[in-house]
Amino acid sequence: MNQLLAMRVFARVVQAGSFTRAADSLNLPKTSVSKLVAELEEHLGVRLLQRTTRRLTVTADGMAYYERALQLMVELDDLDNSFASAQGRPRGRIRVDVGGSVASILIIPALPDFHERFPDIQIDLGVSDRSVDLISENVDCVIRGGPLTELSLVARPLGLSSWTTCATPAYLARFGTPTDPRDLEKHHRIISYHSARTGRVMPARFERNGEKIEIQARGLISVNESNAHLAAGLAGLGVIHTFTYTVQTHIERGELVPILQHWRPARYPFHVLYPPNRHLSNRVRVFIDWLAELFAGMA
Repeated sequence: MNQLLAMRVFARVVQAGSFTRAADSLNLPKTSVSKLVAELEEHLGVRLLQRTTRRLTVTADGMAYYERALQLMVELDDLDNSFASAQGRPRGRIRVDVGGSVASILIIPALPDFHERFPDIQIDLGVSDRSVDLISENVDCVIRGGPLTELSLVARPLGLSSWTTCATPAYLARFGTPTDPRDLEKHHRIISYHSARTGRVMPARFERNGEKIEIQARGLISVNESNAHLAAGLAGLGVIHTFTYTVQTHIERGELVPILQHWRPARYPFHVLYPPNRHLSNRVRVFIDWLAELFAGMA
């Protein structure tokens, strides 16, 4: 038995809460994960996990072993990182989760610069507008926008994005240019954005000189992914109210026209989050520092 591998696999099962999720996050067959945990239990002579058809629970011995094993793995990672850092070469694989437009517009185009600086770091980039569970899905860090709601996570501010409301020239030629947000409810089609997790439609918020307005109007289409939201706007399906960085290039090309420019809500905050009880490796730390540089230039 490879005891170090078995120890890491057991810790991942505890964190994920199931053999299936642990196997998926480790890219191992479920049978291999089960076998390694069983071999570890046999080697130790104790039951670490209590298994039923519906539930997986950690025994008292299992929790004690998990806590000590986690400490040992952190120390081992520290040892490995100390040598890599001494040579100026952070290395290894990190798992990052980001929203669609952040990935396609901000991060991916800039990754050649990151890999030029850190050629020994591999990135597994999860892209979706749903919120992942960092612990159970074994994700090192996530980028999220909006007010902080997960207070159990460590958050580092990245930047602020302004808002832009816009539509295609053809759409505005057909329906006219609104001069007040309330015009959108009466005479226009809004491409709504709804939460990938809850399905709830997000209102379009506007603000000017202290006056705040929320528009809930629906158009012909509602989407739950940021790149699709932009694509619907470019197709002329209606007005989109979105982050400036997603539409700036299209406005410069004349593909979209900004409207209601005097009605803008407060800038939207973005943070990178990571678990407080997880060792922040040097490779994750340099990636987060690079993100802070990248987002500093956000429009």
